[in-house]
Amino acid sequence: MRIVIVGSGNVATVLGRRIKKTNHQIIQVISRQIEHAKELANELECGFADFSGKQEEADLYLFAVTDGALLDMDKIFKLGDKLAIHTAGSVSKDLLQNISSNYGVLYPLQSLQKKLEEIKEIPFVVDGNNEATTLQIENFAKELDPVVSRGGDDARLKIHVAAVFINNFTNHLYLQAEDFCNKENLDFNLLKPLMMETAHRILTHSPKDVLTGPAVRNDVFTLEKHLRLLTNHPKQKYLYLKLTDSIINK
Repeated sequence: MRIVIVGSGNVATVLGRRIKKTNHQIIQVISRQIEHAKELANELECGFADFSGKQEEADLYLFAVTDGALLDMDKIFKLGDKLAIHTAGSVSKDLLQNISSNYGVLYPLQSLQKKLEEIKEIPFVVDGNNEATTLQIENFAKELDPVVSRGGDDARLKIHVAAVFINNFTNHLYLQAEDFCNKENLDFNLLKPLMMETAHRILTHSPKDVLTGPAVRNDVFTLEKHLRLLTNHPKQKYLYLKLTDSIINK
């Protein structure tokens, strides 16, 4: 297929690199800022334009833009029956219905950053406005990664919520631990083997089976010592209290 990528950020870049390794041809990158479009197009060896420029004729238009930007795409693109897909987890596929009669979603269930040289696994959740379109998107996704699952708007929104818990919130806790270590003159790197070991265990066990710590043991003595220590760290103390309460209630 001849493909146009709309967007030039992390998702557009990472997926563009994957597509470039297939037999499909990326012919153009379109972005709001022409310099960003040019930068990605140079890497992908294709043409480029901004939103006011000429749109190349393609078989597939991949909208890898922010959720907010998707709201305006029907003012810029009228694609007839050409396949149009977006990459958002929490946005309905029907946002593209005024752009094309064939549309759907290719949601990468992964944290994508273009500065990383390689991201080994990118599972995809796909959907389309009819069976033929869904199958086409599904087959395309399997060329990018073997792990592909179908999921409608409700399912994608739910898995997106779960992803926020395991990725964004967990990373925020790493940040809080790093901040605490820095203020207390501790080496945050000492915690990294623990982080990796816990993540490794989750691959083969339910989280409930590997949960440890004073809250699980109802170790009130240790909990009180921790809370006294966190008196001068109100943000971390608040999170500690809330999470401890959640674990005990669970």
